[in-house]
Amino acid sequence: MLPNQICKVLSTIQKHQVRALLMGGQACVVYGSAIFSRDIDFAILAEQSNLSRLQTALQELQAEVIAVPPFELQYLDEGLAVHFRCRHPEADDMRVDVMSRMRGVAEFEEVWNRRTTAELADGTPVEVMGISDLVQAKKTQRDKDWPMVTRLVDWNYKVNFQTPTLRQIEFWLAESRTPEVLIALVERFPAESRDATRPAVIAAKSANHPAIIAALRSEEDAEREADRVYWAPLRARLERLRRAHRQK
Repeated sequence: MLPNQICKVLSTIQKHQVRALLMGGQACVVYGSAIFSRDIDFAILAEQSNLSRLQTALQELQAEVIAVPPFELQYLDEGLAVHFRCRHPEADDMRVDVMSRMRGVAEFEEVWNRRTTAELADGTPVEVMGISDLVQAKKTQRDKDWPMVTRLVDWNYKVNFQTPTLRQIEFWLAESRTPEVLIALVERFPAESRDATRPAVIAAKSANHPAIIAALRSEEDAEREADRVYWAPLRARLERLRRAHRQK
């Protein structure tokens, strides 16, 4: 069960009909991979009417922008996150981060169509980023994100392995990071894995644990480097904004 402060933020976003998808640590909680966090992360539709609804929701939460950039469409379009701190008594000190673009993640409308709808204890619906998109969003240079990727895929496999859909099988073959699960997948689904080009899956066909682990390490290293390259100009942009903010 989510804490009351988190529920207050989520119900307020829903109340004002903001097109937003819960992601980050709180989304991982929904998918059974619990992680404690004082932050709430949203992917949002970066259109002015939606931002106006979000602004109204944030005003109700008595949320203020912290740090840079300011809450403007141009910065969201650039791929930057905007950070808020809530001061409403029922959500006091909760941090809310919003983004509209993420490396490797599809455009919002496509991701929205793959969303999962969860419910709060009172029945309020919560729109959550679909697990495949959440996994992609978690492929960052941060050490803490990679164990979460593994747990998310393993949880999905554990819950659905008895009667999986083709889409789920393809997701597991593409994203599983546990050697034992990969070996089980290629044994159970030989047709679906026959033409696999993913090195970890190829190694799993011969149950070669060292080769699987090496392939997974190579995947992670490549994603970390891609994330560093992606964020380098964005970090430079943030630093310029910080300097300009300090000079005001």
